[in-house]
Amino acid sequence: MAAVLAVGGIWLHALLRANLLDNTNGRTELAARKVAAQLDSRPPPAGRLPAPESGVDRVFVLDAAGRVTAASGDPGGVPAELAALRPAPGDDARAAVLPPPASGDGERRAVVVVASPGPPGAGGPAGAHYVYAMTVLGDVDDATRSIAYGMLGGAPPLIAFAAALAWWVAGLALRPVTAIRDGLAAVTASELDRRVPDPGGADEIARLARTVNETLDRLERSDARQRQFTADASHELRNPLAAVRSRLEVALRDPDRESVAAALADTERLQRIAADLLLLARLDGRPAPRAEPVDLALLAAEDAARRRAPRVRLRVEAGAPVPAAGDPARLERALANLVDNALRHARTEVVVRAYARGGWNVLEVTDDGPGIPEADRDRVFERFVRLDADRGRAGGGTGLGLAIAREIARSHGGELTARDPLPGGADGNGADGSGADGGGARLVLRLPVGS
Repeated sequence: MAAVLAVGGIWLHALLRANLLDNTNGRTELAARKVAAQLDSRPPPAGRLPAPESGVDRVFVLDAAGRVTAASGDPGGVPAELAALRPAPGDDARAAVLPPPASGDGERRAVVVVASPGPPGAGGPAGAHYVYAMTVLGDVDDATRSIAYGMLGGAPPLIAFAAALAWWVAGLALRPVTAIRDGLAAVTASELDRRVPDPGGADEIARLARTVNETLDRLERSDARQRQFTADASHELRNPLAAVRSRLEVALRDPDRESVAAALADTERLQRIAADLLLLARLDGRPAPRAEPVDLALLAAEDAARRRAPRVRLRVEAGAPVPAAGDPARLERALANLVDNALRHARTEVVVRAYARGGWNVLEVTDDGPGIPEADRDRVFERFVRLDADRGRAGGGTGLGLAIAREIARSHGGELTARDPLPGGADGNGADGSGADGGGARLVLRLPVGS
């Protein structure tokens, strides 16, 4: 504020000073030209000029030799330095500001000189005269001095008032920020449902409050998912652990190979669940996958070749190589999870298709099983979700396969979705076309070309 007032004060002082000086010079020049017009018609009587008007102090006339020929008032008081003040060649007037006299007793003066050829018959340069008009700049200097003193005297209280006002306005404007800070400080791990106050409106602070609340919403949902995931994982691990314990207790009382084999199977299931949980934990960190060349058609063919005598027929359709870039091991795991899911629910056939279309590399797995209801096509990718609640956990999957496949697709910049079944069922030839209630499931994994 001090800098603004200083710059503004200097500008105002200079502007006022220049305006007053211009007005004074205008009045002074007008007085000189009036006298020059009179000289052009007739010489002044007895060398006496009438007193000038409009605040001009003196008017006098000098001849070409610098002698006073006429003046208003005392002709002997003409400053000697005026004899050298003449209009420039080609001009008929000149203005100047004279400093105070050397004696120090006086003020600055504005002087305007106008060239006059003199009365008719004077003839030649000898008849030329110069009319001088002079105005003392006391009023101009007093006015500018008063303005300067007024600004210097008024600046400190004005700056103090501006500082106090700015402090109050800033505090008022930042009061919602303080409320947001206090609201955030009150959020704890056990109180994630708290929100910061929204001051309303569309300014930056209101948008900040809404952004903070949206962030807290995401944090609360993430915490809820984490808690649910922990509860589901504990539940999934509890059943096989209890089964292993009971079978080992039976084996201790009555050792037999069947009890030990069953305990081994339950232990292997525990290992699969632990491995799936570990993989999901790694994928949650969203690590950048390796970018290696991968042929999705070859990947599908190799997966089918590794499966010995599947429960239903498994067929791969790929008319040409489908080159992509990504982590071969993780893409292989995603495809294996999709095929495992399809084999688990298919009645007679599972078809894996690999193709490129619309800027995407696509792996599509379809089956002719009961299908996925449209309302559950997003929920089926959640962790530990099983749509068939009556299916035994030992015979079914862990509920993590599709969740892992979707996270792998997302880590590669792609997506995994459940789509409407193809017309005609899994093979598209009319085997079963009853839609979501019997037309089978169709899971589509898409990766961007060049990923």
